[in-house]
Amino acid sequence: MYFPTAGIECHPLIPPLAAFCVSVFTSMGGISGAFLLLPFQMSFLGYVNPSVSATNQFFNVVATPAGVWRFTREQRMLWPLGLAVIVGTLPGVFIGALIRVTCLPDPRLFKIFAGCVLLYIAIRMLRDLLKAQGSRKAGVKNGSTPFHVELQEWNLQKVRYTFNGEEYSFSTRGVLLLTFIVGIVGGIYGIGGGAIIAPFLVSFFGLPVHTIAGAALLGTFMTSLTAVIFYMAIAPFFPDVAIAPDFLLGFLLGIGGMAGIYCGARLQKYVPARAIKYLLTAVLLFTAFRYLKNIF
Repeated sequence: MYFPTAGIECHPLIPPLAAFCVSVFTSMGGISGAFLLLPFQMSFLGYVNPSVSATNQFFNVVATPAGVWRFTREQRMLWPLGLAVIVGTLPGVFIGALIRVTCLPDPRLFKIFAGCVLLYIAIRMLRDLLKAQGSRKAGVKNGSTPFHVELQEWNLQKVRYTFNGEEYSFSTRGVLLLTFIVGIVGGIYGIGGGAIIAPFLVSFFGLPVHTIAGAALLGTFMTSLTAVIFYMAIAPFFPDVAIAPDFLLGFLLGIGGMAGIYCGARLQKYVPARAIKYLLTAVLLFTAFRYLKNIF
């Protein structure tokens, strides 16, 4: 099948199959899988023009609602966190999209940028995992402890909640500032920000991965939808560059991601948080080094 906007040709089953395999694992950590599907499109499919970012955002729009619904149904959706992620990220997405189009249209420069972002996330997660050896373990406790989020306090200064028998809290303003910065990076990279937000929420704010996954996916959906609309709106101003998404390719990726994210959200509570983090760290390091190996 030929995809005219992307300028590539591949079998129609390859995109959804790849998206499913990626998303079923990454969604356990609140990540749609777009951060890995971007290198898949660029390196494997040969899709390297700027519209690949918009296509990746469209994948998020199609794929993430299934995970949001599943986490909500299982009472593991932390709505105040999801709202903070949306409010903080949206302004940054506009800035990031403009930077992507005007300053980083060259595929080589974009790969270097993407590699640096992924490497930083991986190093941060690995450091936190090593520091956490012997500390509080994540997972379901023995007994009748409920494995769902119970909100205790929610205001502009602080959000406090209980999960799995323990209490957690975070600064609302701190999350807003973080997500604004992440929105800029996510807008450039075309990932909706979830791949950066989720590790930061775990690392900087000490929140359990089982409670931030749904909120991160919700934020990814809203920011990606905004980014797609924005890319389409500015496309006429750049007639010599492909900016608008390849909707057919994005849809094929999205339906595979939808199934994968749903399965991942369903399976997440059976997988220890440490295992999820180590898996994400390994994938991040592998992808980052692939991008950065030809710099020198």
